Amino acid sequence: MKDLDTHSTIGLLNQIMEFELAGVVRYTHYSLMVTGPNRIPIVDFFKAQASESLLHAQEAGEIITGLEGHPSQRIATIEETHRHSVRDLLQESLSHEQKALNMYKKLLGIVENASIYLEEYTRTKIGQEEMHNLEIKKMLRDYS
Repeated sequence: MKDLDTHSTIGLLNQIMEFELAGVVRYTHYSLMVTGPNRIPIVDFFKAQASESLLHAQEAGEIITGLEGHPSQRIATIEETHRHSVRDLLQESLSHEQKALNMYKKLLGIVENASIYLEEYTRTKIGQEEMHNLEIKKMLRDYS
């Protein structure tokens, strides 16, 4: 196994933490903006996404401190299109989830063959983000 690049790992985990915290704000905002006959299940979906984003941020922070790093107190920039149709919210969600997936894939490149625990953690997150991408794509089919 190779040595873990702790500095790069902590740096990327801080970026992930900031991005996941931005997801909490993003998905909470989306849950408030949904209107229409399918509002209730879509609001529940966005609230669940917000809760999961918070959990992901907390998990990243725990790893950061475990590596003797300092978790960021910032959140990533949240792009706002000011378009709030369900289709637009789902499209923005898909974009957000794709960015998260790419961040976790980048983390895998750093931790792979350096830490079994971090590799498994990262692979699990990649699987979760891939599943979210598939779910949102399926939700978007009715809006095509």
